[in-house]
This record gives sequence, C-alpha cells and structure tokens, in this order.
Amino acid sequence: MINTKHLVKVTVVWTSIIYVICFFGVMMFSGIRPGFMMYGLHMNTNAFAFQNVFTFGTFISGLVIWDIIAVLSFWLFGWLWNTLKK
Repeated sequence: MINTKHLVKVTVVWTSIIYVICFFGVMMFSGIRPGFMMYGLHMNTNAFAFQNVFTFGTFISGLVIWDIIAVLSFWLFGWLWNTLKK
C-alpha cells in the first residue's frame, strides 16, 4: 500500500525543484524558450503568429527531449522517494 502522506510530500518537493530549475533556466538562458517551443512543443512563436511545426526533425528532437526530461524527472522522483523520511 502506498503511503499517501509520503507521496504528497515527495510530490510537493519534486514539483518545487522542477519549477525552480525551469524558472532559472529560462531566466538565465532566455534563448531556451523559443528553442524548446519549436523542438519540444512543435510550435513556432515568431511575431506572435503561432504556427504548428510538424516535421520529421521536430518529431525526433521532441522525442529525444521528452525522453531525457522523463528519465531525469523520474530519477529525481525516485531519489526523493528513497531519501525523504516517511
């Protein structure tokens, strides 16, 4: 049985860490946002004219980007699960 209190505690810590990393990443490297929008979300945001971008290249790059994000996110969640006190 999953300990709900422990799950909530780990989820709050995990979400806070991910938010801080994303916030400071965009703040420190402002060029990340358009690149991520193009290759991670398949959206071109030039001059507020949002255009869908679906090419084989953006499919592969999005797949790689989301795989890396998923692996790092679940690794962090597992590490927090095992590290934080129940």
